[in-house]
Amino acid sequence: MPSVRFLSKRYRLQHGKQLATEGPHSTLPEDEFFDAVETGLEKIEEDMQLRFKLKLQSQISQSLVNVPHEAVAEGEEAREEFGTGAEAKTHALWPEIDRVCKEQLHYAREGVGQDGNGWQIFADEGEIKMYKREEEVNGMVMDPLKAYHTVQGVTAREMCHYFFMPEFRNDWETTLEDCTILEKISADTLLFLQTHKRIWPASQRDAQFWSHMRKINDGLEPGATDTWIVCNNSTEYAKQQSKNGKCVRIFLTVILACQTHLPEGYVKGQPLNRDDLTCKITYCSVVNPGGWAPASALRAVYKREYPKFLKRFTGYVIDQCKDKPIMF
Repeated sequence: MPSVRFLSKRYRLQHGKQLATEGPHSTLPEDEFFDAVETGLEKIEEDMQLRFKLKLQSQISQSLVNVPHEAVAEGEEAREEFGTGAEAKTHALWPEIDRVCKEQLHYAREGVGQDGNGWQIFADEGEIKMYKREEEVNGMVMDPLKAYHTVQGVTAREMCHYFFMPEFRNDWETTLEDCTILEKISADTLLFLQTHKRIWPASQRDAQFWSHMRKINDGLEPGATDTWIVCNNSTEYAKQQSKNGKCVRIFLTVILACQTHLPEGYVKGQPLNRDDLTCKITYCSVVNPGGWAPASALRAVYKREYPKFLKRFTGYVIDQCKDKPIMF
């Protein structure tokens, strides 16, 4: 019996791309839609892994040395104002940024499985636990996601640094095609237009959002040395059009909240190495993918891709930091 993947390719050839692409009148069955997207994602991931290997080989052959964290810390990120939002407070978006960050931090700190609030675990892989609530708005899947992870060898600030800074995004975001900074509101607050690669049969998508990195000084968990967050939220501010005029706009709200934990009994000022560092991560997201796609296919893609994303990103940060001085 021919495989679903083969059927998907044959269907595409026989019936044409237009009827088989994303949309309420698509002729592509849901299982074939998922299979086609899965194949596209696998190809993108393979290409990314190859690109990363070639980049690494190039760096080794040229004897390039990674820039240490102290060099980063000499710039804007080292200023006392970084992570406070102090330099963004006069911007028109600041009231929204401050409000959403506080709301999302409160949301990230809430537990799951309490008061029958509908959270269902969908991935349990070692230190990674992922929960979702199934929600649809006007027929579109908008399942809130909450994930917990614990990793060794990095700090909360380092984890958030690599999530926030655009120069690293291509290294860990597999579907990214282009990332444009529309406005630098301040060193810790940026406005982005991010375009993602098209994965047939889905339409190409982009997102316009602000991103803010912040140090949290209140409500620390027992044993936590510090907490840093990165919050991303869609905005219509600046009303930037898609780069090619054809993208479906994604609307998202995301928070990455990280805590650094040091060994019990640690006294401030004692020397530390990376074996002493534990980073506890909470990742929450609500994404409206826009357009139209089968609910079952979207949920299948999310179930497959979210754990891979979290493992890939945290693994990338650990690898980047392993030979560098610790950054708090």
